[in-house]
Amino acid sequence: MIVFPFITHSFISLLSKRFDFFFAFIDSGNSLEMGRLFLVNLEGKSYSCKHCKTNLALCDDVVSKSFQSRHGKAYLFSKVVNVYAGKKEDRMMMTGMHTVVDIYCVKCGSYVGWKYEFAFEKNQKYKEGKSVLERYKVWGPDGNNYWVAQEVEAGDSDTDDA
Repeated sequence: MIVFPFITHSFISLLSKRFDFFFAFIDSGNSLEMGRLFLVNLEGKSYSCKHCKTNLALCDDVVSKSFQSRHGKAYLFSKVVNVYAGKKEDRMMMTGMHTVVDIYCVKCGSYVGWKYEFAFEKNQKYKEGKSVLERYKVWGPDGNNYWVAQEVEAGDSDTDDA
């Protein structure tokens, strides 16, 4: 492994756009380590990154389509692939305090959503280990993209009716 102490998300994105090969960057505390990237190719109807079309999740793995993010609709998934996680942080959401990590496309480095690491409220524990993809950041299974009509900056949200 090669260690790079000051690699940022924008640098990863730049590398992915400039070259025909890709590398995985693994957070090892104070630095990111570079390794070979293997993309998971999903078979069946799936959601993919809006920017580079990399597969992110299968339609069969949707848990709820009634989540909200600061930019509009968001879907909760039991499993996502081809993403890497940012730093853990506690975030107050509409359903209470959660420990989450933002998730990014491994191929282009674009932000695509977040993953629930821990839910402080007992009735929110079902979210732990699951990921939310923001619809404005992904292509749908039929090739459509959810466009944000007006950006809302009301803060993070995770409202759901599941």
